[in-house]
Amino acid sequence: MKQDISAAIRYIGADDKDLDLFEGKYKVPEGVSYNSYVIIDEKVAVMDTIDARKTSEWLSALESELAGRTPDYLVVQHCEPDHLASLKAFVEKYPAAVVVGNAKTFPVIDQFFEGLDLSSRKLVVKEGDCLSLGRHSLTFIMAPFVHWPEVMVSYESCEKVLFSADGFGKFGALEYETDDWDCEARRYYFNIVGKYGVQVQALLKKASALDIKTIAPLHGPVLTGDLSHYIQQYDTWSSYRPETEGVFIAYASIYGNTARAAQALAEILRSRGVKVAIADLARDDRAEALEDAFRYSKMVLAASTYDADIFTPMSDFIHDLQHKGYKNRRVALMENGSWAPVAAKKMREALSTLKDVTVCDSVATIRSAFKTSDLAALEQLADDLLA
Repeated sequence: MKQDISAAIRYIGADDKDLDLFEGKYKVPEGVSYNSYVIIDEKVAVMDTIDARKTSEWLSALESELAGRTPDYLVVQHCEPDHLASLKAFVEKYPAAVVVGNAKTFPVIDQFFEGLDLSSRKLVVKEGDCLSLGRHSLTFIMAPFVHWPEVMVSYESCEKVLFSADGFGKFGALEYETDDWDCEARRYYFNIVGKYGVQVQALLKKASALDIKTIAPLHGPVLTGDLSHYIQQYDTWSSYRPETEGVFIAYASIYGNTARAAQALAEILRSRGVKVAIADLARDDRAEALEDAFRYSKMVLAASTYDADIFTPMSDFIHDLQHKGYKNRRVALMENGSWAPVAAKKMREALSTLKDVTVCDSVATIRSAFKTSDLAALEQLADDLLA
């Protein structure tokens, strides 16, 4: 799906519907888009390149939009390979074009492209610098660690477009785009950008001073119309505030007994009118589990004891929570063990490293098989969690 912004700002990105793992880790069953744009005015500026998997398609789209002209500038907002990898092909095809970046941009380019000398054709910009293209003009806004240190965004003042780099991006090829922006944008945010909430808040503060009519991210659809929903979601997510009142239950079960206990707790909570989401950490997409951990106001971690420690799918998940800065939540623990259950103790120790996370005193301990007699402990756990 081509998503031109105007007659002067054209889309030259590409869908990648065959990619299995984004960043070598995150499942993308509906692929991903690599977005790039070209602004055609008295001067021509290209906004970022795209992944090497689609270089030829990108260069062809650019050439078509240029209609015989040549680019004057290539603006590099973010140096991650899915946005930078076609740079060498670009500078070889258009040797007169100037590469625009900030002081942190060019050292990263040097790391990715050995022997590529841009010294005579680079323009180093800083916060608030403007680049006039004619009727259109770009103002550069530094956005370090959203989500790499060299990231900047660009504001085009004539048509009031914010080129937002990875901000406001989402998983999914544009061909499969639906009206449900939140789901895959949320999974993208918490897994890709989520550690850097403070930096996102700083960028949102800068953006609040701008008159923005369109947001053009490097992944996902161009956002137009009433932008308040998208901005509000980003404010909620980057503030580490719960989006949904309810309970997320994440379990790691070896033979199914911990799973049955987790399902029983889910039914107890639902019977009390609580919204519940549940995930099997051994089988379900862990990126979606992380998304739900941040989405809901409360969480239950249920794990078997394994080698006198936490069953590994849960241990890995808690590591993800630590790495992404999980905070401002209430958590309850459930454990299972046949002779020496210690999973709850180990989970509590791991969670103690997190900021503003309250762990309930009550622990539901299952001994081997889940039994009717365990329901009382689950009811008590629900009481404590919802208190």
